[in-house]
Amino acid sequence: MDVDVVVAGAGPVGLMLAGELRLRGVSVLVVERLDEPSATVKAGSITVPTAEACDRRGLLESLAEVHAYVVQQMNGFAGQRPPAAAGPRRLAGHFGGLWGLDADRLDLTDPDLQAGPAAEVFMVPQQVMEQVLGSWATELGVEIRRGVELTGFVADESGVTVQLAPSGTVRAGWLVGCDGGRSTVRKLAGFDFPGTEPVITGHQAIVDLADAEKLPKGWNRTPVGMLVHGPVAGRILTVEFASPPADRDAPVTLAELQASLRHVSGTDVTITAVHSATRFTDNARQASTYRRGRVLLAGDAAHVHSPFGGQGLNLGIGDAVNLGWKLAGTIQGWAPGDLLDSYTTERHPVGAWVLEWTRAQVALMRPDAHTGALRDIVADLMATGDGNTYFVKKISGVDRHYDLGGGHPLVGRRTPDLELADGSRLADHCHDGRALLVDLAEDAELRALAAGWSDRVQLLTATAPGHPDLTGLLVRPDGHVAWAAGAADDRASLATALNRWFGAPAAVAVG
Repeated sequence: MDVDVVVAGAGPVGLMLAGELRLRGVSVLVVERLDEPSATVKAGSITVPTAEACDRRGLLESLAEVHAYVVQQMNGFAGQRPPAAAGPRRLAGHFGGLWGLDADRLDLTDPDLQAGPAAEVFMVPQQVMEQVLGSWATELGVEIRRGVELTGFVADESGVTVQLAPSGTVRAGWLVGCDGGRSTVRKLAGFDFPGTEPVITGHQAIVDLADAEKLPKGWNRTPVGMLVHGPVAGRILTVEFASPPADRDAPVTLAELQASLRHVSGTDVTITAVHSATRFTDNARQASTYRRGRVLLAGDAAHVHSPFGGQGLNLGIGDAVNLGWKLAGTIQGWAPGDLLDSYTTERHPVGAWVLEWTRAQVALMRPDAHTGALRDIVADLMATGDGNTYFVKKISGVDRHYDLGGGHPLVGRRTPDLELADGSRLADHCHDGRALLVDLAEDAELRALAAGWSDRVQLLTATAPGHPDLTGLLVRPDGHVAWAAGAADDRASLATALNRWFGAPAAVAVG
């Protein structure tokens, strides 16, 4: 075997997955057909779970610096600001181009909104995520080969032989397709990919404009579609509802961009140069399973949808952190037999929700009178306290959880980022990619029970003054709570959780 895992695609999802695998000692080869990272404008923000995933790996500080810079650019972009005397409103994302959401009006007693410093880092462009994750993966020892294209593979019971151009074949234990919406891995492996057909043609580009003043700033609904101008100079986005593009693979030309921009804006604005451009639709599809034998999918390879709301990047990062530790455990032999299949079980419903969320936004952008009336109603709902909270929780991803069973309300949810008495935070103790068992009550029974899993689960004895109700917490490597206990809870359920997620204890495994 040349390598444990081949990851096809060096975008943020492939790089995140490669880093997660490498943290656990798995050998990884990432192959990417592009010679250099794409400069095309893509997602412009990250959700709370994505920021928390980066925080757990020690990457939040780099992202925070970028966030501060981008927020300055965003001031004045979306419109709908309160009076200057009131100060700038903290934007919380948009829904279908409606920017009425306000992070300052949230009820922070809501358990889903109990987030640490990661919740304050969200304006991070996809290109920056790719840079940060690429550097991290490289530092961990991941091999990344650019200018190398996966052209075929043969999978059998013991592994996958991967054909690469121009470098020949590689024998791997597993192959993961993180190679985008038109995934070669997905197509060659024969994954079903059902969904809905596209109805829009969208363009996004960075251009030079001879007369930028002719275009309004921000998001604008026009008689034929949507126009976005800014926040950076020359950034444009158009959405037309006449029909999907005739040929999605054709190069995007200056003439095509200018025709779309003039049509949607109703102006004679002139584009003089194109720096990057992409064409997109609202094609919405999802693989029926994310695994076929030794071949798996993550990110856009597993699900495609329109880009509105920047959900794709974050959905893919969630896939990567969920899959990484489960695949590593399977390779290393300690994983329970059904652990890898829980990847599809947990992530498929999240992907299905995102497809519906983006379909709803496209419907709300239609340029007809009936949709206009509906937009007014949705805007009114967003302006209410409950409506504001609903949309912010959905957009930010803080309400996502897995149904893991268990009696404690935290089980299956994102782990609260506890502030510990020694001044550290829970995320500070998660950098090595192992699960974390936190003893918050100096409990010798708990520590003795967990001893057999020390190679997979690190033990932390600490106190969290702000959470006197918690006595113990088992955190999976993906940041979700596998077990939690209050003062009155017994410890028998901890052994069940450890066996369920991390296999038999070492003494039993070798015994």
